[in-house]
Amino acid sequence: MRLFGSMEIKDNQLYIGGISSKELVEKHGSPLYVMDEALISKNMETFKAAFKSDRFQTEVVYASKAFLTTGMCQIVDKHGLSMDVVSGGELFTVKSAGFPMERVHMHGNNKTWEELEMCLDYGIGEIIVDNRDELDKLERVCREKGKKINVLLRVNPGIEAHTHEYIQTSTYSSKFGESIFDENIKDIIKKFIAAEHVELKGFHCHIGSQIFDEKPFFAAMDTMLKFIKQMKEEAGLDTKVLNLGGGFGVYYFDGDDAVDFEKFCKEMIRDLELKLEEYEIDLDKVIIEPGRSIVANAGTTLYTVGGTKVTYSGKKYVFVDGGMTDNIRPALYQAQYEGVVANRINEKTEDLVTVAGKCCESGDLLLRDVYLQEAKEGDILAISTTGAYNYSMASNYNRIRKPAVVFVKDGESKVAVKRESYEDLIRNDLKLY
Repeated sequence: MRLFGSMEIKDNQLYIGGISSKELVEKHGSPLYVMDEALISKNMETFKAAFKSDRFQTEVVYASKAFLTTGMCQIVDKHGLSMDVVSGGELFTVKSAGFPMERVHMHGNNKTWEELEMCLDYGIGEIIVDNRDELDKLERVCREKGKKINVLLRVNPGIEAHTHEYIQTSTYSSKFGESIFDENIKDIIKKFIAAEHVELKGFHCHIGSQIFDEKPFFAAMDTMLKFIKQMKEEAGLDTKVLNLGGGFGVYYFDGDDAVDFEKFCKEMIRDLELKLEEYEIDLDKVIIEPGRSIVANAGTTLYTVGGTKVTYSGKKYVFVDGGMTDNIRPALYQAQYEGVVANRINEKTEDLVTVAGKCCESGDLLLRDVYLQEAKEGDILAISTTGAYNYSMASNYNRIRKPAVVFVKDGESKVAVKRESYEDLIRNDLKLY
């Protein structure tokens, strides 16, 4: 297993943030989401330092859907990043954490009336409008509230990135945004310009997630700049802001060629500056939205082994006390991860096993056909790169309680999310008789 951030091996154990996996499980229980705060902070500062230009303002916006807690909001604020949210629940979490609302960007392809009202009541900085129908809804909400709001229009540049089909977001049939190739796009832009309560500042695009090839990002930038020039000439829109989204690929499993974020951001800035000069256009601000790339490698999930089983076919299973309820991605995307027996990490990895969760599903498999140290009941299994989308997509299937989340740094652990209790599971249940 590749080590990230503050991970280290001592005394035949995996340590994270200066604390052994064994100590973390003994203190906080398992399954347990462990977040390396120092690595999160380092990643944020890397993006801030690399994504800078002398020609235009830059803004790094954390894509909170990757991982969001009130404590995470405090860390994002501490490092001066902005925040994007995609639901009323995410928006409420950010507001409750005391995050500056003027640095909040609201996404979503089907924002409800309630969510739009929350945006206006909370005084957020910007709404990314997904489509022409949403513009009509937002205009009505603004009129009712007597308020105005800055917006970006999400557009689809038609760039197809090589990633899982479920996380491609810029194909011609995508549910997100208005296509720049729509024959009515000029009229759509003019409708935004004419809106009474909405100020169109520019455009947003996002081509997908977990993308390793950098070429689609540069192709999207070039396509967007040409589109901006076209809309200035044909619709009279002087674009001030361009949001290029995120989707930068990270390392999960052997063979993944992770994006070098620092190098990539600097190259992106250079290319933007050259293209702006070439196309004779100006921008006030360019935005990117890293999410997974900030938190993925900073997360590790710790499990306790309940036992093993060798089937009639000879397949060996290692059973752990979590599963698809705390990590749905292997079942949903066939995502691959790396893992180790954390309390005997120096032993030889000669045992070919599949790690299975405790859910009543044959597809509840966390690691498939991997070589691990021989696992025994009571051992601790660590799976790395679980900082993005694992906690966010966790569920109570089979009425399994969601794990606790702890942040670790310099030998200390802090609980960011308490482990659910059985009482939490029935908190909103009502008896019918």
